[in-house]
Amino acid sequence: MKEGTDIGLVGLAVMGENLVLNMASKGFSVTVYNRTVEKVDHFINGRGKGKSIVASHSVEELVASLKRPRKIMLMVKAGKAIDDFIELLLPYLEPGDIIIDGGNTHFPDTTRRTRYVESKGLLYIGTGVSGGEEGALNGPSIMPGGSLAAWTYVKPVFQAIAAKVEDGTPCCDWVGLEGAGHFVKMVHNGIEYGDMQLICEAYQVMKDLLGMSAGEMNEVFAEWNRGDLDSYLIEITRDILAYKDTDGQPMVDKILDTAGQKGTGKWTAVAALDQGIPLTLIGEAVFARCLSAQKDERVAASKILQGPRPTFKGDKKALIEDLRKALFAAKVVSYAQGYALMRSVSEENKWNLNYGAIALMWRGGCIIRSVFLGKIKEAFDQNPNIPNILLDPYFSEKLKEAQEGWRNVTAQALLNGIPVPALVSALCYYDGYRAERLPANLLQAQRDYFGAHTYERLDKPRGEFFHTNWTGKGGDTVSTTYTA
Repeated sequence: MKEGTDIGLVGLAVMGENLVLNMASKGFSVTVYNRTVEKVDHFINGRGKGKSIVASHSVEELVASLKRPRKIMLMVKAGKAIDDFIELLLPYLEPGDIIIDGGNTHFPDTTRRTRYVESKGLLYIGTGVSGGEEGALNGPSIMPGGSLAAWTYVKPVFQAIAAKVEDGTPCCDWVGLEGAGHFVKMVHNGIEYGDMQLICEAYQVMKDLLGMSAGEMNEVFAEWNRGDLDSYLIEITRDILAYKDTDGQPMVDKILDTAGQKGTGKWTAVAALDQGIPLTLIGEAVFARCLSAQKDERVAASKILQGPRPTFKGDKKALIEDLRKALFAAKVVSYAQGYALMRSVSEENKWNLNYGAIALMWRGGCIIRSVFLGKIKEAFDQNPNIPNILLDPYFSEKLKEAQEGWRNVTAQALLNGIPVPALVSALCYYDGYRAERLPANLLQAQRDYFGAHTYERLDKPRGEFFHTNWTGKGGDTVSTTYTA
């Protein structure tokens, strides 16, 4: 390694350590650095012992150990820590060197940093890395964006360590300029929030309405994982439901029902609000976590607020099948909304995202990996400009097949007082999207009544706006038409 190592990596937490081991296993030499330098020595003498991994105990030593152009990947906490580390690196780097942020960074920050680092003559990549500890070690999904000139140099490393689909294609390709990579990873995480919430709602229906044990639910999820719902999240749910505590009781039943979050789902929902995209299911998934966190308040409310006691006297097997259909249909809606957001932001930023390629990147390694994504890729292969995947023949037919069961499950849940916000919001989005006419005509009349906001008419061309003096007391001055 006299000429230097292939890449440097900063930050030896769970993801950082496992990415380094992955790189080394694929034949790359890696220099590692951590601000707490004891971690470097512990790693080198432990999991990294005997591998093509070199220790460094200072930023200067890290940079000096690398081949040119130098490639340094930051796996540190998002936010100020990234900016601080960029400033630490800059004095030691030369034009053409590459800084890579592999954390869960908010995409506007990556856009800002790309421009800043490029202004210094360097190159910058912000890349989403999904798959957790196992994915980082054995092959994650990698979503790079930023300085296009850097892609040539990082491509061999990234595509070698990424997960592969059946034909060997890596779950990694160039996403787009500036913050595009981290944006796509953010949407991935938003869809992940939605998927997890939908699965939890199916679990609660089985548990509280059908009275099923963890073992019985394990069998259902095992069966579901052999069909259309085959996915990583269904698979791990199956395994979680089978896991026993030391006393032989299901571990899942002993876990406090308050969910945490790190912000990517919220960022996705906020981005959708900024774009005017109805990302209703993911929004409900974020709010469901917020409501779960109000544990003490909910316990107190449960003793005051009244509602039905869940009872079911119908065909349990039939309802489980309806639940499967509802879960699949709502999952389609979640992806449809996520892709609609990607299209809107891509057009605004001129990123020219390849939606089929993104589906392929998500086919393996990442948390939302599933057989289902192959159908999304096919939809965009057949029609790259399709405005919404609900309109694809495969998905529209599957939703038609699922619709009766989907409606039955949500009705049964609501009638029995079981909250299923994601399943319901998905169904409402589907019904709203397919509605030729919505009640927004009344809404516009209300806005015009109290604020002279004007309206368009069915019997006039689009783009012409009108105002009615509803009370006979108003004037003829109207408010400016705009979209917030």
